Amino acid sequence: MAAQDLLNDLESFRAELAELFPKTPGDIAVIVHPRPWALAIAQPWLPLARMAASPASRRYMAGWFSQREIHVLSPDALEERASPVEGSREALMLSPLHEYTHIALALNNPALPPPFNPGSFARYLRWAWLIEGAAAQLAGQTPHLRGAVARRLREGRPPSFPPGARDAPLLGGTLLEMLEEGSGREAVAEITAQLDPAGPTHMIERAFARPSLEVERDWRERLATGAVGTRVRRRRGHLYEVEPDDG
Repeated sequence: MAAQDLLNDLESFRAELAELFPKTPGDIAVIVHPRPWALAIAQPWLPLARMAASPASRRYMAGWFSQREIHVLSPDALEERASPVEGSREALMLSPLHEYTHIALALNNPALPPPFNPGSFARYLRWAWLIEGAAAQLAGQTPHLRGAVARRLREGRPPSFPPGARDAPLLGGTLLEMLEEGSGREAVAEITAQLDPAGPTHMIERAFARPSLEVERDWRERLATGAVGTRVRRRRGHLYEVEPDDG
């Protein structure tokens, strides 16, 4: 029953993404793992990606993806993985949608993985702020990461801009959230459609239609003032139920 509910949730989410992308992946196999070690063994690129991420970010890397499969932890395992920080559980419960979004991004932009090989993995790390950020934002995770973001800022050195692979799983969505609020949800899909050969800075300037330094200033102020997730998207499903935060 739980597996069928998850498939229903993913089909509903696919319909959402169909409003944003020309193509959405169908016939995707979903493999649910009861323990993190089983997930890591099944998807060996995941441990490598976690090695590049900060400890705070690794908690939210609770699944992985290939061309025709998503691998996720079971709801019970996601519950166990959640921290006491507000929103942690809710963000983790949206992991299946996060991983499905990765496949949708690659289907519409062949420069993005999967498939994974040394070259595409290096590209994943370079563009992690975009890949992980878009997945987090479109899956609805970003608002629920507000507590984890605040904790990250207290415990570590200031993040780079755009967030590097170390912080992308946790902070990438905060930048894409700014883009959605300013230009609409379609802009999040549009920025993922083609990698800018001039690099991330030029890509951000084009997407936001203003200098990168201005975007960075506003982004850092947003993080510092706790304004992440001020617009919480209501999302319901069989395996999760995410309500808007009071704030």
